[in-house]
Amino acid sequence: MGSIVLVARLVLADVRRHQVQAAMLLLAVTVATATMALGLSLRGVSDAMYEQTRAATAGPDVVALSGDTGPAVTSALAELADAPEVTAHHGPYQVVYADLTTRGSTSSPVVVQGFAETPGPLNRPLVTSGRWVRPGGAVLERGFATALGVGVGDHVTIAGRSYPVAGIAVTAATSIYPWAAQIGPYGGPSDYTGLAWMTRADARALASSRDLPVTTALDLKLRDPAATESFIDAHRVPITFHSWQFTAGQDMVILRNSQPILVVGSWLLGFLAVTGIAVLAAGRAVAQTRRAGLLKAVGATPGLIATVLLAEYLALALAGDALGLVIAHLTAPAVASPTASRIGGAAGPDGATVVAATVLAVAVAVLSALRPTLRAMRTATVRALSAPAHQPRHRPWLTALSALLPTPLLLGLRLTARRPGRAVLQACSTATTVIGIVALLVIGAQPERGYGLDGSSALPNLRGEHDRRVMLAVTVLLIALAVVNTITFTWTTAMEARANVAIARTLGATPSQISLGLSTAQLLPSLPGAVAGVPLGIGLCAMFTVGKWTLPPSSWLFGAALATLVVTAALTALPARLAARRPVAQALSAEST
Repeated sequence: MGSIVLVARLVLADVRRHQVQAAMLLLAVTVATATMALGLSLRGVSDAMYEQTRAATAGPDVVALSGDTGPAVTSALAELADAPEVTAHHGPYQVVYADLTTRGSTSSPVVVQGFAETPGPLNRPLVTSGRWVRPGGAVLERGFATALGVGVGDHVTIAGRSYPVAGIAVTAATSIYPWAAQIGPYGGPSDYTGLAWMTRADARALASSRDLPVTTALDLKLRDPAATESFIDAHRVPITFHSWQFTAGQDMVILRNSQPILVVGSWLLGFLAVTGIAVLAAGRAVAQTRRAGLLKAVGATPGLIATVLLAEYLALALAGDALGLVIAHLTAPAVASPTASRIGGAAGPDGATVVAATVLAVAVAVLSALRPTLRAMRTATVRALSAPAHQPRHRPWLTALSALLPTPLLLGLRLTARRPGRAVLQACSTATTVIGIVALLVIGAQPERGYGLDGSSALPNLRGEHDRRVMLAVTVLLIALAVVNTITFTWTTAMEARANVAIARTLGATPSQISLGLSTAQLLPSLPGAVAGVPLGIGLCAMFTVGKWTLPPSSWLFGAALATLVVTAALTALPARLAARRPVAQALSAEST
């Protein structure tokens, strides 16, 4: 039998015998790699969706805008259209600045572009529902229409006049909603604005009837689309230029906070995965050592033994990595385009993202299984097969201190002190969970200016809403892994201490005292972890926050830490109770065999 076939059969057999542990490893790696891949690929997905929208709508390479009027502006725009670098142009056309109100009294600033009823070869918005502009009607940009909650056939009021919504369309000539204005009525910046189209005649009539501010725009297609900067530098005229690169980059503004949330969240999830899987591996250390002894007895080489012991973790980690990449590919378009202003999908995580996610998966597997594997390989064959009980170190000070404590606290303190490394992992796991909860509370406490005319919340701030949803998803994943880790810590501790628990039972300890002792063994290290997680979470938010930010009330922060401890106590209750009710004779006989 070849070595590869032998290793595969041994790995499959061990996975079948430990299906729950294998599922936990697969889940942990999948969550961590999916989050990392999603965070790293957001920019690529956003760029890909812009490129697809640009191709479908014949997006211009440069948009020239001027808030001034008169012969000088008309002449400057005509010179741009006739420039040798320009191969096609659309316009000039009017952009009217107005106010839009829906039937539900939702108000928003809007820019109305006057277009021909038959779109030309350049800047040809793609109608996704309904039809293109017609006299007396308006077409709304899809991201704007989605935020307003209106569709084809509804009516909107623009500058006091009612218009039926003839269609919904997308374009790559302007930034995504809510940054459609590009420049303000008098050349200054203007944020939080939607986009609508009308016929040229209707746009002129709208502007003249209310004496509304108007900007003149001209779309240009260049011979070399990559040479936009040199074209702009060569035409120093009193006109504002927006290149297609600028518009594509503006799409990432709404994801400015989402990307670090996902990347840092993947680090935290990866750490939780390592701690949980490391405890699983430590709980199986005795069985792995015996397995290594059996392989040595039949003549297996150290290299083969190491391969067999590590292959299971690596195989499951790589399977979780592949599953995580698939999940990231499927969810990336929704995360990368929260405004519905772009079309298309994504080609999937690029090569660098795949490598980074795979490195994370392999690191989780190796860091979790390396120590038990080295221990198994270094153990002599006879000792590995006999598997003698581990002799704990005698600490007189601990014995004297524990004699003064109640029985549950005594058991919990002794179990914690005998495995200080595991106590540190439990504290770090709790701190990581509290960091995620605190970060969610901090993001939720930040005031957001709505997109209404008065800054109200009539139209929610999409960037703030998106950040909250992403942070909520990451926090839920952190809590889910922390729940799994807590149950794993408790059950592993109970199984390793079953002889001590049985002896305590013979000396008069009740099952309730044993159960409380096992729960205490998890709560003792969780307490400093929960307390440390609060300032660490605040510090993490401070690292990625620009400008002023609001700190949530102290009661929220310490309430989160307290709630984490309460949930930890509740989660440890069931496995601790099951372990405490195991028959004493069965536990002692199992330990002696």
